Amino acid sequence: MRATQYLLTTLKEIPKNCETISHQLMLRSGMIRQISTGLYTWLPIGLRVLRKVENIVRDEMNNISFIEISMPIIQPANLWKQSGRWSEYGPELLRFKNRVNQEFVLGPTHEEMISNLICKEIISYKQFPIKLYQMNTKYRDEIRPRFGLIRAKEFTMKDGYSFHTNNKCLQNTYNNIYHQYHTIFNRIGLNFHVVQADTGNTGGTLSHEFQAYPENNNNYTDNANQTAMMIHHNQSKNLSIKHNNTTNQTQFTPTLPNEIMRLITIPPKHNNSIQSILELLNKFKLPINKTIKITIVKTNNINQKYPYNFLGLVLRADHQLDNEKLLMIPEIFFPTSILNKQEVEKIIKVKPILLNFIHLSIPIIIDRNVAIMNDFIIESNIDGKYIFGVNWNRDLPMPKIADLYKSKCNNNYKQNNKNKKNIAFIQNKIEIGHIFQLGDKYSRSIYSCIQKYNKFNIKIIMGCYGIGITRIIPTIIEQNYDQYGIIWPDSIAPFKLAIIPINMHVSVNVRNTTEELYTQFKSIIGSDVFIYDRKENPGIMFADIDLIGIPHILVISDRNLNNQEVEYKHRKTRTTTKIKLDVILQFLINKLIRC
Repeated sequence: MRATQYLLTTLKEIPKNCETISHQLMLRSGMIRQISTGLYTWLPIGLRVLRKVENIVRDEMNNISFIEISMPIIQPANLWKQSGRWSEYGPELLRFKNRVNQEFVLGPTHEEMISNLICKEIISYKQFPIKLYQMNTKYRDEIRPRFGLIRAKEFTMKDGYSFHTNNKCLQNTYNNIYHQYHTIFNRIGLNFHVVQADTGNTGGTLSHEFQAYPENNNNYTDNANQTAMMIHHNQSKNLSIKHNNTTNQTQFTPTLPNEIMRLITIPPKHNNSIQSILELLNKFKLPINKTIKITIVKTNNINQKYPYNFLGLVLRADHQLDNEKLLMIPEIFFPTSILNKQEVEKIIKVKPILLNFIHLSIPIIIDRNVAIMNDFIIESNIDGKYIFGVNWNRDLPMPKIADLYKSKCNNNYKQNNKNKKNIAFIQNKIEIGHIFQLGDKYSRSIYSCIQKYNKFNIKIIMGCYGIGITRIIPTIIEQNYDQYGIIWPDSIAPFKLAIIPINMHVSVNVRNTTEELYTQFKSIIGSDVFIYDRKENPGIMFADIDLIGIPHILVISDRNLNNQEVEYKHRKTRTTTKIKLDVILQFLINKLIRC
């Protein structure tokens, strides 16, 4: 590919309102351009990276016998109403009507669509298991799109779906997908972890989330991630995990209890002066990580599935509630509000310091850090009395679990030395993949359909498996960059080899050698060779190639050609080597073949 024939515009200045390094570098290197909030156009160099990621994912999905299809982005509303997610999903689901007043959605996911398809296509139970996937555009009407393509309104996902007649078959497919995701992310070059996760809006009985961290933050482990049972990507071969049958969600395993539960009475002379749980802890030298607190929020619910006005959120006493994470809780409709002390006492009829969720008549959701606590302290709803030594599953049933905790690292910033601007550093996880065992939540309609038309009585269960294709690209950049620009892994670099000819338009020797090498490499690696043949000074050419992040660079100049040499530069290590002209072809072939 020739620079003179290519649409490539790099930016010297850092664009405004870039919260992350990846967003900044994708704009500067000419990969994307923003059209509106959360909406981006992929330019040629960015699209090359996107296609390479897609091809790796496609190759590995095909290797485990998943078959590719393509479903429409626009989906009939009646499918979402049948599954119940029309009312569950909230304002992120973009709904509209056509000219004849029929309701539709722009799909953020395709469980309803694929279930409807299978219902109509199945003619025999012998066709199971069925394993399908697609790579398609999704749309989520994000309230606050951020971090460039990490949290955009429009994005590309690989979503796979499998249908089975028994749990063993589903488990085998789930295990295969789990391990194949490791292969995919390793091929792409990601540093990642796997955690057992909450099933959230998608539902189901088991899920695992694949998470990546920025390179400068890869040793940081948030408490919430620890509670989610982090598994390093070369561990955990057996994924058969017990479930909580009462809540239909994955069972968290708290630390084993060491104490018996007991009611402690605080003398009135001490109790009257205590105005907060923290004062209680300080006064009696109690460990703060053994105490919980409850926040009451107004739900603003408008549907019948969640017919209550308030919700109790339980965190550790020293943790703060992350208001942004409330967006992920389906029971809460925005805008919402948190009750103050006076409102709690008026509505719940209990002083906030005495608030105990055991006897509350509202639903409770606990943070993942609370789910693994043992021997903790709770209020009793009785003035002056506190319950010590409380444990989940022994003294209390485990409520619904969610990620509510605001990380202490959320306020950290990464300093950009060049322009002294603060660039927000993504401290928590970046979700790059998520897999679910859905049970029959979406496939009940298939079961009914099969019974009606095909007369066999077999329950159909389902799994779904997602990868955020467009999210992977900024995640890779967050893990691979330096002061000069992006450092692409060879497997997904926009070009494998860049040829920089110095004074090509002046020197006949440089021009002829460049054209000859370009032709030879093009015959070997096709369009993966990029020749910078614009009339630019060497400083601009080197800066552009470093910014774009092409891993292998060949510099051709009269000075080196006088010695029958060319200069090879490796982008990541920034090392340079003089190579004789007669062996340069074999030298680079050996490097490029390993890509």
